[in-house]
Amino acid sequence: MTALSTVLSTARSPMRVPRPGRVVAWTLLFLGGVVMVTPILFMFSTSLKDSSQVFDLRLVPSEPTLDNYRTILEDGRFLRWFLNSLFIAVLATVSNVFFDGLVGYTLAKFRFPGRRLVFLAILSTLMIPTEMLVIPWYLMASRFGWLDSYWGIVFPGLMTAFGTFLMRQFFETVPDDFLEAARIDGLNEFTIWWKVAMPLVTPALSALAIFTFLGNWTAFIWPLIVSTRAEMFTLPVGLSSFSVEQSVAWEMIMTGAAIATLPTLLVFLVLQRFIVRGVMLAGLKG
Repeated sequence: MTALSTVLSTARSPMRVPRPGRVVAWTLLFLGGVVMVTPILFMFSTSLKDSSQVFDLRLVPSEPTLDNYRTILEDGRFLRWFLNSLFIAVLATVSNVFFDGLVGYTLAKFRFPGRRLVFLAILSTLMIPTEMLVIPWYLMASRFGWLDSYWGIVFPGLMTAFGTFLMRQFFETVPDDFLEAARIDGLNEFTIWWKVAMPLVTPALSALAIFTFLGNWTAFIWPLIVSTRAEMFTLPVGLSSFSVEQSVAWEMIMTGAAIATLPTLLVFLVLQRFIVRGVMLAGLKG
């Protein structure tokens, strides 16, 4: 009994990393953080420099200036590009959360012929590179008159196979007893999904929302192809116009990129605890 008690007490006690190991772990974590943060700091630093200081690699500018921010914010095109990206990213995020959640719930909680085949067909689209879909998307947008329009930019991302897969996996963990109790209370299936099942997968919804928002906010290839008018450019496409054949206005590009980074940081700070919890639960689910 003594040996068994020792084993059980050891199993219950949390694993402690030896002090030298913790020092190494913290050192590696610090170095990794420095490597990841340095490019962002350099971006903000360059945005405070004029054209004569751009190639000065010091993080702290010798003569910092806000002229770049003043110039780019006074340019009406930049505000239009910012609003275009914001509208497209928000629309795609709302659409993904709604439709991916609805399809994922259907595949997880309903039994119908061909359910597995439909799920495999959706997953198979993940193996197709985005570059191979650009031509079919363009032909479709051209035929339906969607070129140079918000709908033309956003329609490929209204639903995603990844989002459907993610939501389906999380809905599998929702106990069927909750759903049956809601049916006994007289709720219809849509209300059960919206008011009972969806609140139980909030971490997955938050993870899907932040991934979708960031993916559409930083999208470049498809908006560049489908839009030709400057007023329809998204922010990444618009910032690329500061680079011309004769010269590259790095200070303006870095200033625009610094402003474009702020919404992504805000989204992450707001949803940070939800996305961390979602990743943890996904890891536990295996």
